[in-house]
Amino acid sequence: MIAAKKYTRRVTPLLLRETGPACRTGRGEAFKKFTLLVFPLLVGWSVTAQKFSIKGTVSDSLSKPMPSATVMLLNPKDSSLVNFAVTGSSGIFEIKNVNKGTYQLKISFVGFATFTKNFSTPETGTLFDFGAIKLIPRSQALADIVIQGEKNPVTVKRDTIEFNAGSFKTKANANVEDLLKKMPGIEVETDGTINAQGEQVQQVTVDGREFFGRDPKLATRNLPADAVDKVQVFDKKSEQTTFTGIDDGTKTKTINLELKEEKRNAAFGNMMGGVGTNDRFQAKTNINRFNSGKQFSFLGMANNVNEQGFSVDDYMNFSGGASQMAGGGGGRMTIQIDGNNTSGVPLNFGGRQNGIMTNYAGGLNFNQDFNSKKTQVGGNYFYSRLEQNINRDLFRINYLPNDSSYNYFSKSATLGNSDSHRANLTIDHKIDSANSLRLNSNLAYSDSEQSGNSYSVTTLEDGDTINVSDRNTYSNSISKSLNNNLLWRHRFNKKGRTISTSLTFNLSDIKSNGEQQTDNDFKAADEKQSISQVNNQATLNQTLGATLSYTEPLGNRKYLEANYNFRTNRNTVDREVYDRVLGNEVLNPLLSNDYGSNYIYNRPGINLRINRQKFNFTVGASYQSTRLKGKVSRADTTFTIDRPFENLLPVARFNYDFSNFKHLRVDYETSMQEPTVTQLQPVIDNQDPLNVYVGNPSLKPAYAQSANVHFNTFNPAKFISFFAVATVNYQTNAIVNSQGVDSRLRRTTRPVNVKDALTMNANLNFGFPIRKLLSRFNFGSTLAQSRSITLLNDVENTIRTETLGGNVRYNFTYKEFFTLDLSANIRNQSTRYDFNTSNNQRYINSTYTAETNITILKKFQLNSDFNFYVYDSRTNDFNQTIPILNVWLSRFIMKANAGEIKVGVSNVLNRSLSVTQTASANYLQQETINNLGRYVMVSFTYALNKQLNPFGGGSRRPGGMRMMMRTD
Repeated sequence: MIAAKKYTRRVTPLLLRETGPACRTGRGEAFKKFTLLVFPLLVGWSVTAQKFSIKGTVSDSLSKPMPSATVMLLNPKDSSLVNFAVTGSSGIFEIKNVNKGTYQLKISFVGFATFTKNFSTPETGTLFDFGAIKLIPRSQALADIVIQGEKNPVTVKRDTIEFNAGSFKTKANANVEDLLKKMPGIEVETDGTINAQGEQVQQVTVDGREFFGRDPKLATRNLPADAVDKVQVFDKKSEQTTFTGIDDGTKTKTINLELKEEKRNAAFGNMMGGVGTNDRFQAKTNINRFNSGKQFSFLGMANNVNEQGFSVDDYMNFSGGASQMAGGGGGRMTIQIDGNNTSGVPLNFGGRQNGIMTNYAGGLNFNQDFNSKKTQVGGNYFYSRLEQNINRDLFRINYLPNDSSYNYFSKSATLGNSDSHRANLTIDHKIDSANSLRLNSNLAYSDSEQSGNSYSVTTLEDGDTINVSDRNTYSNSISKSLNNNLLWRHRFNKKGRTISTSLTFNLSDIKSNGEQQTDNDFKAADEKQSISQVNNQATLNQTLGATLSYTEPLGNRKYLEANYNFRTNRNTVDREVYDRVLGNEVLNPLLSNDYGSNYIYNRPGINLRINRQKFNFTVGASYQSTRLKGKVSRADTTFTIDRPFENLLPVARFNYDFSNFKHLRVDYETSMQEPTVTQLQPVIDNQDPLNVYVGNPSLKPAYAQSANVHFNTFNPAKFISFFAVATVNYQTNAIVNSQGVDSRLRRTTRPVNVKDALTMNANLNFGFPIRKLLSRFNFGSTLAQSRSITLLNDVENTIRTETLGGNVRYNFTYKEFFTLDLSANIRNQSTRYDFNTSNNQRYINSTYTAETNITILKKFQLNSDFNFYVYDSRTNDFNQTIPILNVWLSRFIMKANAGEIKVGVSNVLNRSLSVTQTASANYLQQETINNLGRYVMVSFTYALNKQLNPFGGGSRRPGGMRMMMRTD
C-alpha cells in the first residue's frame, strides 16, 4: 500500500484566476479580433457568372414515370461529381444554379441501363430542358450488346444512399472522418460525432461487421480514407425485426464502409510517431487485414498530450453495460457515471480534456466466418493505462432558505493511475434455416489508484470564516466483471410466427481500500477536529435473468407478441472503517456496515403490431412486480427489508414514412427506475467530512412516463436537412438528493423520494448549402425546462431550471485546396428557487471555433484551428475566457504521398487551464483546472500499403472504371 503522505503537498486557498473587469476587457478584445478575422471570409465571396437550371422527366420504355432515379451532373474531363438530384413522384428532376460550361448527364436506376449524355449550356437563356428521357431495362441492354460498369458518384437504393468514395477528393493520408466531411448530407462535429440526414450516426461498420464494438469514432478516426470503396448511409433495422420480419419501428442510423478489393487482400493502415518540447510524445498505429469472411485489426497508441481513444459507447461495450441494459426485468435502465467511478476505464466525453494525462492503449479486433458463414465469430481485446495529474480550484455558492447563502473555496491536487483490460466475444451460429444461437460475453478487469490533498475554506456572505479543512486521501480499487447473454431463436414455417429466449448471467466484484488524514478547524465554535482512518470495502453483484418472446401473425400484416421477463439481482456490501488511535486501528461501528439485498423482477407483457407500407404502429403493456429483500447489520443493530412494488407499464410507438427521406416517429413508454446499490445501502461515506453521503434503504422505485416526437427530412437533390425532437419525461416517486446543513456548515446528502419531477426538451436543426458560395450553413437550437422538488434541511423546495441554447456552423470548401469551418455554440441557463428568490442563478457558456486547411503546391498542407471558450456568470463576477490556437504544417514525401512530415505548435497562446461552470439543486459551482500548455511537436506518418494504390489517397481513378462487352 502506498502511503497517502507520498503525494502530500501543502496548498493554500487561491481565488479563481482572471476574474473581474480586466478579464472582461481581454475577452472583448479577443472576440473582436476573432470577428475581424472571419467576417471578411463570410461576405467576401461573390459570383457573377450566369446560372442555369437543368431539368427533365425520366420514365421507362412504357412512359411510366420513374420516381427516386439518381440524376448526376458530372465534369466530362474527369467524371467528378458537380451536383446530383433524385426524381420526384412524377419522374421530374431539376438541378439549379449550374455554371455555364460543358457537362455530362448520367441517370441510373436499379434494373435499368444507365443513361449518359454530354451537353453544353446554351449561349442564351437560363434553362436547359432534356424533355422526356426513357430508360431501357437492363435485360434489353444486354440484348443490345452494351454493358457499362462505370461507378456512379451517388446511388439511391430505396432507404440507402451510397457514395462512391473515389469521387470525393481528400488530402493525402486522410482518415475516414476526413472523407465523410466531403460528402453531402453528412456532418462531422469537432469531437468526432457524425450526423447524417439530420440524425446522429450510432454505428459505423466495416463490410457489414462491427469494428471494435459500436463506437463510430474508432472506425472513422483509425481507418485510412483510401481503403474505402463505398460509403453506405441507411437506417439499420433491429435484430428482432431482421429475425421475425416484423418491423418493430426500432432503427439505428448506420454508416457501412465497403472496402476496396485490393485492401481486402493485403495489410493496410497508418503508423505515426512524434516528439515535442517539454518532453511531449505521441505514437499511434493501426494495422488492418480484411478479406472475404475474415477481418483482423490492431490499434495502438501512447501519448502524454491528453489524447484518449475510448468513448462512453466503447466503455459500455467492454464493461457489459449494453447487455445489462438489454437484460430486461426492470424496464429501461439508466447508467450513472460520477466522480466515484471505480472502473478505471479512461472515458472521453468530447471537448477539452482536464488535467495532464499520459495514456497507453492497445487492442485487437477480429471477425471470422466458419462453415460457409453458418457460424460467425467476432471479438476484441483492449488494454489501457491512464495516468492523470489534476490541480483544481473550486468556488461554490451554496443557497439556504430565507434568502441566505454561504461560500465554499477549495484547492486540490490529485494524482491517479488506472490499468484496464476488457475483452468481448460474440458467436452467432445458424443451426439450420429455422434455428440460431447467439452468445455475447464480456470480461473486464481494472486496477486504479488515486491519492491527493485538498485545502478548503467555508465562509458566510459577509466573509466570516466558519471552517477550514486540510485533507490527504488515498484509495485503491480492483474491479472484475463478467457478463454473458445466450439467445436462441426459432422461426416456424408460418411466416411471422417466431419464438426466442435469452439467458443472462452477470457478475461484478469490486474490492477497494482507502486512507484519509483530515484536520478540520471550526473557527466559529473554536473547535478543532482530527480524523485519521483506513477503510476496506467489498461489493459483490450477481444477476440472473431470462426472457421469452413469442410472435403470432394475425393476418393482414398484424402481429401479436407475448413476452415474459424474469430477473434476480443480488448485492452484498461489506464495509469496514477503522480509526487510528495511538498507533492502533480501532473499528468504527457507526461508519462500518454489512448490507445485503435481492431484487426479484417478474414482468409479463403483450404487444399488438400493425405494419403497413407507409407506417407501423405498436401498442401494448406489461405488468411488473418487483420485490426487494434486504438485511442490514451495523454496530449492534440488525434489521431486515421486505417490500413489494408493482406497476402497469403501457407502451405505444408510431412510425410514419412520408418518403425515403422524410420520417415521423412518436413514442410513449413507461418504466420503473429502481434505486442503485449506492443509493440503497445505509453506508456513511465520509471521504470529505464536511460533505458526507449516506444511502437510504427505504427508497422506492420511481415510476417514469416519457413521450418523444421525432421528425426529420432530407432532400438528397438539394442537400437540405431538417430535424426536430421534443421529449417530455414525468416521474412520480422521483429519487432526489436531500441535503442537510448544520450550524458549522457541514453538509449531509441523502437520497429520498419526492412527489414528482418533470423535464421537457426540444431541439431543432436546419442545414442547407449555397453552392454558388461553395458554402454550407447549419443552424440549431435547444430549449430545456425542468421542475423538481428537493429537500433542504427537511423543507421541500421547488426548483425550476431553463436552458436556452443555439449553435451556428459554416463550411466553405474550394476544391481540394482550401476549407474553412466556423461555428458558435451558446448556452444560457437560469435556475429559480422558491425558497430563495433573491439568489436565482444565471450563467452563459459559449464556444467559438474556426478551422482551416490549405493545400500548397500539392505537397504541403497548412492546418489551424482556433477555439475560444467564454464562461460568464450573471450571479457573481466570474468571467473567464480561454483562447486555444493550434497550427500545423505538413510535407508529403515518398511515392503516392505515403509519408507525411508534420511540424505543429499546440496551444500557441499558452493557456494551460480549463473551466467548467454548472448549476445544481441549491448551488452554483465554478472550477478552474490545469491543462496542457504550449508545446511544439514534430511527427512522421507512414501509410502502410499505400503503394498498392497507384492513384494516391482518396483520389478518383482517371475516367472512372469502364467495361465494354460486344458480340457480333
